[in-house]
Amino acid sequence: MNISDIEAAAGRLQGQARVTPMLSSPFLDDLAGRQVLVKAECLQRAGSFKFRGAWSAVSALPADTSGVLAYSSGNHAQGIAMAAGLRGFPAVIVMPADAPALKLANTRALGAEVVTYDRMTEDRDVLGARLAEDRGLVLIKPFDNEMVIAGQGTCGLEIAAQAAEAGIDTATVLTCCGGGGLTAGVALALEARAPGMTVRPVEPVGFDDVARSLATGQICRNARMGGSICDAIVTPCPGNLTFPILKRLCGPGLLVSDDEALRAMALAFLRLKIVLEPGGAVALAAALFHADALADGPVIAIASGGNVDPAVFRQALDTLPG
Repeated sequence: MNISDIEAAAGRLQGQARVTPMLSSPFLDDLAGRQVLVKAECLQRAGSFKFRGAWSAVSALPADTSGVLAYSSGNHAQGIAMAAGLRGFPAVIVMPADAPALKLANTRALGAEVVTYDRMTEDRDVLGARLAEDRGLVLIKPFDNEMVIAGQGTCGLEIAAQAAEAGIDTATVLTCCGGGGLTAGVALALEARAPGMTVRPVEPVGFDDVARSLATGQICRNARMGGSICDAIVTPCPGNLTFPILKRLCGPGLLVSDDEALRAMALAFLRLKIVLEPGGAVALAAALFHADALADGPVIAIASGGNVDPAVFRQALDTLPG
């Protein structure tokens, strides 16, 4: 994959995806001890960056496509459901039974059929492949798909342009990372458009498959698939397509705790007036609470999604003092 794939995706996304803002707050700068810019992908259509990859993939399908299938804990599900609906395609989404209720409800409301599974005992890849074959559907994987990676890379094109407008050509770019689609796409875009920037993936403690994979040079898997509030980025392992890109272009992975993700959610609401979900807040958490692990200079954190259940958001707000 290269920059031309991402530019082609940007052409398909024009008029469909939002150009999301880059936000800042002096309060967050003081806390981090450096300039922090937040790319607010929580304001993207369907509530996360996933719409970029979903529309990139779905818009490239022929008009006589019989339907699409995806598996997702929620954000890719909503992105595919929306993109399929815009093209008039049926969509079947395989989702964990314990996915946040809001994500399950939103996916159904967008017109998709939801098939649930037990993420502790069932393999979503096997289930998804069987359903796609039985029903004649096109499977669009959440990160290990070239069109999806290219779509996510359009976020990187925007970061490069917005940072240049702000006079920034050197920065650490932090991504919320599950299987690596966003991280890979952004890294490819910045390699071409802002080579002075270094991308570093951020994951929840206990689900550090990408960090371990980068450290060892080979794909590592998570031992479990549940137990973090950061459901949006809990995946088995980096993808066969994404990992070679991450290995070539990214710096070491960073880890944040669930508590740090909740605190970052609260601060994003208080200081930036945006709503994040836990998995969409880990990059900001790393910027705010792990500055000692970052190179000097500005940090750009991608706030990747905002599809959070009210109860979890209240839990985040309870971390604010007084």
